[in-house]
Amino acid sequence: MSVPSDIEIAQAATVQPISEVAATLGLTDDDLDLHGRSKAKVHLDVLSKYADRPNGKYIDVTAITPTPLGEGKTTTTVGLTQALGTALGKKAVCCIRQPSMGPTFNIKGGAAGGGYSQVIPMEDFNLHLTGDIHAITVAHNLAAAALDTRLYHESRQSDAGLKKRGVTRLDIDLDTIMWNRVVDVADRSMRGIEIGYGDETLRDGSPSPVFPRKTGFDIAVASELMAILALTTSLKDMRERIGRVVVAYSKQGEPVTLEMLGVAGAVTVLMKDTIMPTLMQTLEGQPAFIHAGPFANIAHGNSSIIADQIALKMADYVVTESGFGSDIGMEKFFDIKCRYSGLIPSAVVMVATVRALKMHGGGPEVNPGSKLDSAYTEENLDLLEAGLPNLGAHIQNARQFGVPVVVAINGFHTDTQAEWDMIREYALTQGAEDAVVSEHWAKGGAGAAALAEAVVAACEKPSDFQFLYPVDKSIKEKIEIIAEKMYGAAGVEYDALADEQIARFEAAGFGNLPICMAKTHLSLSHDPALKGAPTGFTLPIREVRASVGAGFIYPLVGTMKTMPGLATRPAFFDIDIDTETGKILGLF
Repeated sequence: MSVPSDIEIAQAATVQPISEVAATLGLTDDDLDLHGRSKAKVHLDVLSKYADRPNGKYIDVTAITPTPLGEGKTTTTVGLTQALGTALGKKAVCCIRQPSMGPTFNIKGGAAGGGYSQVIPMEDFNLHLTGDIHAITVAHNLAAAALDTRLYHESRQSDAGLKKRGVTRLDIDLDTIMWNRVVDVADRSMRGIEIGYGDETLRDGSPSPVFPRKTGFDIAVASELMAILALTTSLKDMRERIGRVVVAYSKQGEPVTLEMLGVAGAVTVLMKDTIMPTLMQTLEGQPAFIHAGPFANIAHGNSSIIADQIALKMADYVVTESGFGSDIGMEKFFDIKCRYSGLIPSAVVMVATVRALKMHGGGPEVNPGSKLDSAYTEENLDLLEAGLPNLGAHIQNARQFGVPVVVAINGFHTDTQAEWDMIREYALTQGAEDAVVSEHWAKGGAGAAALAEAVVAACEKPSDFQFLYPVDKSIKEKIEIIAEKMYGAAGVEYDALADEQIARFEAAGFGNLPICMAKTHLSLSHDPALKGAPTGFTLPIREVRASVGAGFIYPLVGTMKTMPGLATRPAFFDIDIDTETGKILGLF
């Protein structure tokens, strides 16, 4: 079956006025801030307006360990939502993250879904949308400028002079500064930079003091402000969280916060509109909330609590997605997002493909853009069987939280029935409620009807949801529980810097925060080369950061980077515009 490109499908679709999509949820024009005809911001007061409504069922879509072949997690999220709505007649909503333009213009592509299971207009979705990431970028960099400005003025003014201007000396220790600048572009050259050079002079002609120091840029969606947006529950809560953000320590060892810098209020003002989720639609007309975009390998990898809260009051079924595999995004969905929201999940959908499992079984290397080896396009039960333990490990990860699991076998035309049967039989032995082939990419909601039926049945099963760890354990105890129970590690080793940071955070009273591991998404372990279900390894923690405003401790595992780099031939090579029609070309 020949299927047009994602952008061709999206541009051929009939986009309903967003006010009509909103009306299916009971929202009126008074509940919306329109951004054109196809998207709108939703006011937070709808939560109080519909507070008496019971919550719908809450479904998290996760996956096996990702490979370059792709598993189709967002596509499954959208396709399942369409199937619940069009095939089963349920009121269904999906809640997904806003994509960063770093991956959009690199090799990963966008995150609007694909084929006949997309959110539209996909150009708006994958590009600027309603400007939330830009607002966070400016707010974050304002805080960085405030920090460097405070260093400058404290160096040249007495305590009395500062006090005269309403400023208190913070006496910041330069070696403890934790606040990089951010940009929403994959740019490895900005990972490490030196700043503070200049040739300005003061009004009296004397040289202006400068602070040459090493710092760097992170990708914008790794900003703690993005994590705050995803985890906040109100404007008041967001303002308080922003005030608590720790950017450095004083020479006396005390935390220095955005509140102490005097910039927390201004940062909140720049982010005031970001707190409203954006309403869009699927190809088949189901409502889709797009809000927040933290990466799962370097942040907590989930869309916002606010979007989920609104959706759960307005739909029978809310399908959300956590980034990458169950060891990363799903664990953080449960242990961080659900901990702060108080929302209880009804079921987990675990996405897997024949091709990806073959790669975990030791299949040939895959390079994006190159022709696939026949091992992936022809039946090979031995290779598939060798990769099944990766699926088993992820099913077990989800089951540790006490939530029913349904495996979604994202079907490709090169798969065989024998391969699908092998996955299903294995998944059932690992405790999955069901394992169902879904063809939503090629067939839309109709192709996911069987998956939707299995998910509805799983949502009716009893669950015993529980967190992986209590927050009152020590930082190291919590890290080690995640390492052993989610990753299969035999133990954890800490660099001297990590030991020092953990001691500082616990002394400052931050030890009771949940853990947000920054780890490669390409393996259950810290080593991207270890496929399948590795065990017995030691997990290296080289650095630990504290995102106090967001509300988590942030260990860096191995060689994790917080700023991605561009590939040799990034996606932007193919993106252009038809200057006659204004139509965007080459966007997936």
